[in-house]
Amino acid sequence: MKILRINPLQNSQDGKLVAFFDFETNDGIVIKGFKIVNGTNGLFIAGPSEKGKDGKYYDSVILPKEMKEELQKNAIDSYHQKV
Repeated sequence: MKILRINPLQNSQDGKLVAFFDFETNDGIVIKGFKIVNGTNGLFIAGPSEKGKDGKYYDSVILPKEMKEELQKNAIDSYHQKV
């Protein structure tokens, strides 16, 4: 998989969101709208989500654990290269 686009944010309103990115799977599927978030334990990725009728947010893309771990490493490495 590869990161297609990464857009670091200069001044996030809540201070936790640091970048948006899109990636392409090994099968050529492009998934847009992932985020890099600065949490209490460091940077991590969050997938696109939608607000439900109950007001809670739900992931709209679910990745297998191994794929998410690989994506997180690639995205954070790309983010560090960009900033």
